[in-house]
Amino acid sequence: MPSMKLSPGLAVAALALMTALPAAAQFRNAEAAIKYRQSVMTVKGNHLARVFAMTNGQVPFDAKVAAENIEVVSMLSGNAQFAAFAVDGSDKGNTRAKAEVWTEKDKFSAAITKSQEDVAKLVAAGKTGNLDQIKAAAGAVGASCKACHDAYQKPQ
Repeated sequence: MPSMKLSPGLAVAALALMTALPAAAQFRNAEAAIKYRQSVMTVKGNHLARVFAMTNGQVPFDAKVAAENIEVVSMLSGNAQFAAFAVDGSDKGNTRAKAEVWTEKDKFSAAITKSQEDVAKLVAAGKTGNLDQIKAAAGAVGASCKACHDAYQKPQ
């Protein structure tokens, strides 16, 4: 059987469809929402780490590989991940999310927006293939991720 590769366009369309549905319709229960957002964070973090490894000189820079990883980060940074926080009961259970996610909704939403804006700039930098531009944009993404995690994630 031939392998099937999901095109970025199809993946983005699927993600857009998911974000159009009410948050509760996307997950069978709060535990599923928690697992989803944790899984997205893990995968997104792994792809971002690949970009950081190149920008930090730990592995040779490859513009094509960087752009591919940046695209995955971009797809996973959409609103579907954050809709998983809107599911009733997803503030309880096996989650490292702090109560401030729900008590400071406007601030949390602003942190999400900042992160998404920084990821959009990283996508633009990735399309240039220029290491210095990617490095600067990746640094901004790392800073916005860290700020959000510092404010809204319990330490391990």
